[in-house]
Amino acid sequence: MPTFRILSFVIALLAAASAWGAGAVSEHPLKIVASNYPLAYFAERLAGSWATVTLPAPADADPAYWRPDVKAVSAMQKADLILLNGADYEKWLAHVALPRLKRVDTSAGFRDRFIRIENAVVHSHGPAGQHSHEGTAYTTWLDFDQAAQQAEAVAKALIARRPELETAVLDALKALQTDLAGLDGELKRIATVKPGVPLMASHPVYQYLARRYGLNLKSVHWEPGEMPPEKEWTELGKTLTVHPAKTMLWEARPSPAIADKLSAKGVTSVVFDPCANRPESGDFLAVMKRNVENLKMAIQR
Repeated sequence: MPTFRILSFVIALLAAASAWGAGAVSEHPLKIVASNYPLAYFAERLAGSWATVTLPAPADADPAYWRPDVKAVSAMQKADLILLNGADYEKWLAHVALPRLKRVDTSAGFRDRFIRIENAVVHSHGPAGQHSHEGTAYTTWLDFDQAAQQAEAVAKALIARRPELETAVLDALKALQTDLAGLDGELKRIATVKPGVPLMASHPVYQYLARRYGLNLKSVHWEPGEMPPEKEWTELGKTLTVHPAKTMLWEARPSPAIADKLSAKGVTSVVFDPCANRPESGDFLAVMKRNVENLKMAIQR
């Protein structure tokens, strides 16, 4: 057989294989379950139409304190990949039988950088009931360098499952990590405007944010829609005498009554949403850009 005919035959075979692979991907997209929205967002950015990504925790529940029911466990068992935040985020994991080969601990690569929380206060909010934040700080993605590492772990898992998508996934990862690096750089710049400026947080969920960007942050244990008892206002007053913060970071906008009472003490309420749940509008990147802008305005005030 002439050389050019052999070459044409090989090219035709490669084209057919490529077309078959693309068809197989579109006909059988990966089923991915993520334990929180940041991981779901990373998977959606990296896999695009080649995967269906599910976030089983209800919109009104904190995924960190949610416990999967039988239906949710069944969905995870049937998934191709189960994306886990790690850092003790999935407190239910030890009580659920999930295939180890499907599980992806996205923070395992920086386990030695986890922050331990000691002497945490027990409190309650929402349907999750009483809990404390003692143990390991879990909002790892609020350090955007760590978020980039978690995104890379998702990319590696996707490529391991679908090697034919390696180029597309790596291209998407590069774009995603560029976005995260932009947020990282902007927060570093903002933090240098007034180094060490005192800040308060309504909830102890900003540990990695504070460490990465050098924020001088102290936390209370307040909820946006629950007026703190007078005793806690008194404690806040004592804290402000030694830590004169003019800004309190909130996971969500506090009630007007709380915001007004803080304002009377000279403290402005600013939302920095960890975005553990899928937002009502926009996406993870949009929420984080808004967070960065909110913090920028607060520090420059």
